[in-house]
Amino acid sequence: MRPPEMLDLFSGVGGMSLGLERAGFKTAAFCEIDPWCRRVLAKHWPGVPCYDDVRNLNATRLRIDGIRRIDAICGGFPCQDVSLAGKGAGLDGERSGLWREYARLVGELRPRLIIVENVGALRGRGLLAILGDLTALGYDAAAHAVPAAAAGADHLRDRVWIIATLVADAAGAGLPELRGLFGRLSRALSAVEASGQGPARPVFLRNVHGVSNRLDRRRVKALGNAVYPPLVEILGRAMLEQERAA
Repeated sequence: MRPPEMLDLFSGVGGMSLGLERAGFKTAAFCEIDPWCRRVLAKHWPGVPCYDDVRNLNATRLRIDGIRRIDAICGGFPCQDVSLAGKGAGLDGERSGLWREYARLVGELRPRLIIVENVGALRGRGLLAILGDLTALGYDAAAHAVPAAAAGADHLRDRVWIIATLVADAAGAGLPELRGLFGRLSRALSAVEASGQGPARPVFLRNVHGVSNRLDRRRVKALGNAVYPPLVEILGRAMLEQERAA
């Protein structure tokens, strides 16, 4: 089976693509508005196109650039208006409202797999609306709360993961079947916890080793916005295994 080609939205420094590529996906393009993060992406993914503003990205532009096949769209849209640290505007906020651009691209590109990540507060600040949007676009969609700690991270980092698959026929048989997918994910996470062999846990000590505060803040911000790649890898492997089993 050839690797599913994905469009990585709100890419940051590439944590989502890093995890999913380890699972067997291939990154076709990024979309990230922050210039410093785009430089990081260009360093680690040379030759992979990186668009700067999701509002200006569309299926026509991708086709013109030779990107004609998108099997999956992944990304964690901005959380500022969803987070409990924000003002609670939710999906009506200027930043978190960019979910609608994500949904627009789903409608234009019709990928068979969709992966969305956001903070735990999304459960009360927009989750049902997102699931409704995906259903209206013809997808089976489900959400699952998984903290990074479940995959061996030192920090909790509670996150909501939304998985959606394009409905395969009029009877509504999604591929892969979502309950089976999350069952595989849960078993994979349980195996990691039981083994005690989770991923290496780096210690972040730049602030006490003389690194420039200006440089440090940019890196800390980027890391703070990133997903935990080992968890994404487990999720990606579960998705591909379920798809092969269907």
